[in-house]
Amino acid sequence: MAGIYIHIPFCKKKCYYCDFYSVVSTKDRELVISSIIKELSLRKNYLANENINTIYFGGGTPSVLTENELSEILNSVYNNYNIENNAEITFEANPDDLSNEYLQILKQNKINRLSIGVQSFFDNDLQLMNRSHNATTAEESIKRSIKVGFTNFSIDLIYGLPNLSIENWRKNIDKAISLNPTHISAYHITYEPNTVFYKFLKDKKISEIPDSESIEQFKILINETKKANFEHYEISNFAKPNYISKHNSNYWKQQKYIGIGPSAHSFNLKSRQWNYPSNKKYTEGIINNQQYFDKETLSSADKYNEYILTSIRTYWGIDANYISENFGNKYLFNFEKNIQKYVNNGFVKLSKNIFTLTNSGLFISDKIATDLFFYDKNI
Repeated sequence: MAGIYIHIPFCKKKCYYCDFYSVVSTKDRELVISSIIKELSLRKNYLANENINTIYFGGGTPSVLTENELSEILNSVYNNYNIENNAEITFEANPDDLSNEYLQILKQNKINRLSIGVQSFFDNDLQLMNRSHNATTAEESIKRSIKVGFTNFSIDLIYGLPNLSIENWRKNIDKAISLNPTHISAYHITYEPNTVFYKFLKDKKISEIPDSESIEQFKILINETKKANFEHYEISNFAKPNYISKHNSNYWKQQKYIGIGPSAHSFNLKSRQWNYPSNKKYTEGIINNQQYFDKETLSSADKYNEYILTSIRTYWGIDANYISENFGNKYLFNFEKNIQKYVNNGFVKLSKNIFTLTNSGLFISDKIATDLFFYDKNI
């Protein structure tokens, strides 16, 4: 099984925290869409005829697509790939785009899972982030989605925002849960270079909340979602039973996927490649049959480190037998040598050769992963 990711690089406005590749200008929109359609055809052999069980529209803002654009892209997908009958087809959307008419268009085009970019149910937070919707619109869009017949949808939230109080974060979670989503994704705000938030931070127009408050907000997130019967299957992701994101799980489980569109990444177990994060360079390469991506062949150490980085974040954990069978004894020795202190200190638990993070380990997952990496000096 494999997945297809399609990056739609257009937004009506740029959120102040976002560092994903997107543009507000639509001057080359027609060219980008036609290039995406052509790339789907050009790369139909990339996944070696594997069946596709997930399709994911991300961005940017996929919900800026017109009915014709969406239909043309999906027609190219179905014409060039072997799509499973019950494939999960996820569509990221902004609440203000989810009118009754647009929701019907999505259903008619076989979209069966929504990822709704709410981020907050407080207008002051949304204004701070430069979001294009307000809290009322967010709630109404979710209720409309349910009424139209979407039974599988995720709500995105952001915590750790400047001035976000513990009380308001708890209210955000309560509101999200009350709307009965099958999935919640919640991410701590990051201040990435080249974002407006990063500039605001440097200019002291905003300030980061204390680490203690960030940790408290994360604890509340874990506790409240657990009480509401969500499974905490990845550090930032929570799902009702049988509703984990199949597409994102493919990433964490080392499955093949192909990324289509500017800045999209692909992985076929042997190499990784990424399309240029530029509409101009991407479309010129596609149209003129020239290079439009960079590529790296993965070494054994790269593959091992990738496995560690993705697996440690999930409730499936790291399998010592998998390391032994797929990477060999020197990697297993490196892993066992470096994981033991985290087991001893209560950050990692061991059960039947599977190592998973404890609740305390969740807070230092990046540090643990880095310590488990295999470097040339380890040989």
